[in-house]
Amino acid sequence: MSKKDAFDLKDFLPYLLNQAAEVTSREFQTYYRRRYGMLRTEWRVVFHLGRYGDMTATEICDRSMTHKTKVSRAVKALEKKRFIKRTVVEEDKRNETLSLTPSGRAAFRDLFSAARTYDETVTRQFSADENDVLRACLAKIAGT
Repeated sequence: MSKKDAFDLKDFLPYLLNQAAEVTSREFQTYYRRRYGMLRTEWRVVFHLGRYGDMTATEICDRSMTHKTKVSRAVKALEKKRFIKRTVVEEDKRNETLSLTPSGRAAFRDLFSAARTYDETVTRQFSADENDVLRACLAKIAGT
């Protein structure tokens, strides 16, 4: 069998991307879980509301490419922790706008700063050119 015909999972791009995502996400997860008791999807909901402003759960699902069930659970947990509040949309009472509470905004600012620091730590192993290429390639794969 030639090298071209050989298949090794460790060289399969989706596998490599998943492994890299898991390692980096898990390391940062330690911070927001310990500090705020948040799970990964909760952190992502807080990030989207803090970065882009008030939005519906559906908009968060679309932006974050996260399943609605996960976002719904995260919204409930964040509301219970008093990081977010819901406001019924007057034009369509079936929808709710989500927004950060003052404690949610404070958590976002802290997590945003910690995320930037963590990002710098992870990318320190790359030259500036490698970092640019890595981000460009990942953005291209993600379609952003």
